[in-house]
Amino acid sequence: MNIRSWVVVSVLGLSASALAQGTTARQYVDTSAYLTSEADINAWYQLVSTLNQQFDDVCGDTFCEGDYSNIQSLRFRCSVDNRNGVIGECVWVFAASNEDINPTTGAITVDAQSSTCRVPLAPRTTISALLAALSGPDPLRAPLPKSTRSIYDGLADCL
Repeated sequence: MNIRSWVVVSVLGLSASALAQGTTARQYVDTSAYLTSEADINAWYQLVSTLNQQFDDVCGDTFCEGDYSNIQSLRFRCSVDNRNGVIGECVWVFAASNEDINPTTGAITVDAQSSTCRVPLAPRTTISALLAALSGPDPLRAPLPKSTRSIYDGLADCL
């Protein structure tokens, strides 16, 4: 580093140790962008697939009653701190509709709705802890890390 660079560094208030350590700013990324090992990637996609299947299995007896009987899972997504794997937030997005047919005109009126359900995660939960906690046969009802609540509990609060 030349003298001009040192002047710029001192004017900006950066220390030589910070430069030497290569400080990395926090950036949240999608889980699929954070995970690198094949085992973790497979665990993530298996979790998402199992959650979708489990939601389909319970929907008719629980959430899919009433006017919106066709609730569909759109996406389960988590944001992850790229430096340490701490989850910022996980949400599960759903859509549903109710259609009415006008018997005189044949016109169809559609009332479409979407829901963004937040997963009730404890603060500072890591993606690795989440994958481990939900790796069993019933991730929808499994206790979340550092919690007695489950994803199902979050859906009950939301849908």
